[in-house]
Amino acid sequence: MDTIFRGDLSTPAGRRNAWIDALFVDHAVLRLGWTNFAPVKPGALYRSNHPVPFQLAKFRRLVGINTLINLRGECRNGSDALSREAARRLGLDFYDMALESRGAPHRDRILRLAEIIRTMRRPALVHCKSGADRAGIASALFVLIEGGSVAEARRQLSLRFGHIRQSNTGILDAFLDMYEEEGGGMAFLDWVRDAYREQALRERYARETRNRPGRRIARFVNDRLLARE
Repeated sequence: MDTIFRGDLSTPAGRRNAWIDALFVDHAVLRLGWTNFAPVKPGALYRSNHPVPFQLAKFRRLVGINTLINLRGECRNGSDALSREAARRLGLDFYDMALESRGAPHRDRILRLAEIIRTMRRPALVHCKSGADRAGIASALFVLIEGGSVAEARRQLSLRFGHIRQSNTGILDAFLDMYEEEGGGMAFLDWVRDAYREQALRERYARETRNRPGRRIARFVNDRLLARE
């Protein structure tokens, strides 16, 4: 991951370096006026792009978040350091729960997220970089884990949040399709534990999208123009 952050927030120069990295290398300058913030289930879970500290404090005041779930993992850049520090200052529980946006969801990570959801202090906020793909699949998983329908889960992966299913992130939509088609009435987590086949999803998605019209353009927009992770 690109970063100029040197890992130090203890000095004015180090803090300045963190902000420069966050704003201009990690593109937080584009997120200052647009947080992609939305409820998944009011009072339980909310979603957004990667918040800067004042936005995190605002969410705390507005909806009383108690937990922050970082879907980017420990990326060691300025945005990461500043949000961890802000979470500590605000008294938030903090979880690193790295998810992929362009790969088949991993069984073990789904189950770990389910355990976080079961035990976390609510309400929680999940965030990735842009709040579109990883925040979308995490929110969709929350809906399914909480007993919601696939149709309800699909609404979390939509263009309204910036999710472009025609790009490689469409494998997240294909995951929901697979559960709907193969679940056979099984509870979602039972299906994940006992029947979900990651490699089968990868192969199916590659086969079905190999010659899909517009895929190259969608990938360019998602990966290059929008600089999504």
